[in-house]
Amino acid sequence: MLIDIHNHVMPVEALDHLRADPGYGVTIEGDQWAGGHHVPFTITAPFHDPAAKIAEMDANGIGSAVVSSPPPMFCYDVDSDRGASFCAAANDGMAKLCGSYPDRLRWLANLPMQDPPRAVQAYRAALRQGCVGAAIGTSIAGRRLDEPMFAEFWAAADEAGQPVLVHPAFNQPHPGLDPYYLQNVIGNPLETTLTAERLICAGVFQRHPALRLVLLHGGGFLPYQAGRLAHASGVRPEIPVTATDVARAFNQMYFDTITHDLAALWYLVQRVGADHVLLGTDLPFDMALREPDVVLADAFDEPLREQIGAANAARLFGLDGLRGAPG
Repeated sequence: MLIDIHNHVMPVEALDHLRADPGYGVTIEGDQWAGGHHVPFTITAPFHDPAAKIAEMDANGIGSAVVSSPPPMFCYDVDSDRGASFCAAANDGMAKLCGSYPDRLRWLANLPMQDPPRAVQAYRAALRQGCVGAAIGTSIAGRRLDEPMFAEFWAAADEAGQPVLVHPAFNQPHPGLDPYYLQNVIGNPLETTLTAERLICAGVFQRHPALRLVLLHGGGFLPYQAGRLAHASGVRPEIPVTATDVARAFNQMYFDTITHDLAALWYLVQRVGADHVLLGTDLPFDMALREPDVVLADAFDEPLREQIGAANAARLFGLDGLRGAPG
């Protein structure tokens, strides 16, 4: 049975919170979402109905999932009070949704990262509620995660000992990425690459040796271009880390399987190691990896399918008792 670590929900408590306050800049009319730095989309039942979520998982061969808020629900560009209030509603809702199927669902905390001290408080509260980690964006209202203002959060994440899933979001405008949806197709992998390489260069992994990051969409361009960063570190004075530091950072990074290309997936496993690759789908969005059981069967033999499809997630997130976790 597969365990999906990149799967999204929008619990009713969070949706109701947004409907009640136009200050979040989101419009929800019926099942149609607009705003939140995302193209409009339909809020289908698997986003908020636990039974529909399980049915969607069953249809895609997924035994269990670690669910998280999608980037439109990060709400980083609102004030701290609104951000904290919304994240509390989202976390309460995810705890309740997952409680409907405790043998199949776990959740990641949504945090008000625009206010790092509050984010730390919210994370600790969510850990007491039963979250198995946190999900954050690659940038926070224009601020980058390697900036000093986030040092307190990284220290808390290191102390918590649970993974932090970093989801690409809020890509800066680039005229070359219009009009073909390339803000997503190219922009999202670029965001992931920028974030990971900046964290490496800023020494965040070195300072926090217990920190573990989960990078989505196969890690963006990082697995393919990390050698360029390592080379530059030896010839450019702007880069304060060594090639050894770049290599060591990969020990603390994990990557999901969403490459939409078998050759790229094979390379990812060869590059970062099978023990650092986890099944992810991005369901229920339209860019999701559908039928992941078929993809893994086409790509790997049975031992690797079991490792990448479930065992790595169970070990990394501590998913004892979840369906698909090794007994």
